[in-house]
Amino acid sequence: MSKCVIFSAPSGAGKTTIVHHLLKQSLGLEFSISACTRAIRGTEVDGKDYYFLSTAAFQEKVKNNEFVEWEEVYENHCYGTLKKEIERIWAGGKHVIFDVDVVGGLNLKKYFGDKALSIFVMPPSINALESRLKGRGTDAEDRILNRLEKAKQELLTADQFDKIILNEDLETAKQEAVELVREFINA
Repeated sequence: MSKCVIFSAPSGAGKTTIVHHLLKQSLGLEFSISACTRAIRGTEVDGKDYYFLSTAAFQEKVKNNEFVEWEEVYENHCYGTLKKEIERIWAGGKHVIFDVDVVGGLNLKKYFGDKALSIFVMPPSINALESRLKGRGTDAEDRILNRLEKAKQELLTADQFDKIILNEDLETAKQEAVELVREFINA
């Protein structure tokens, strides 16, 4: 049976780093590429990191019920999981791994139920989160402040996930993630 592994966290908590680590393991995972309406950042590639869509194209897919879930994460920045992406991965005999924001993660868990393991990556503190976001060098100061405000709300939802991984030490967090995912897939 094909399964889903959902990683969610506030921006800067380390979920993407952990997901990339899991993809390098022999766990039969394939990354679910989300669709979004924001501009490409840095070295991101369309069709690899995200499906970058215009707002009109995204709204057309919403109207046609092509998403498992979607939301406006930040003003004028919509993200979503396309049904055809999940079908593509499962047809290839793989398990889906998601790297999504907290609301998306909760929506995916609700949609997939027992076929999904939802994991919340907890940052050690808001200050650590701020340092990580600033260290990326990809966002303006006002954007970082918006992300931190959102993070404070997202941290309140951690107990709605199946598991919580504290990312204080990245190597420990990565190992814990491998163990949780392996146990879930083999169950």
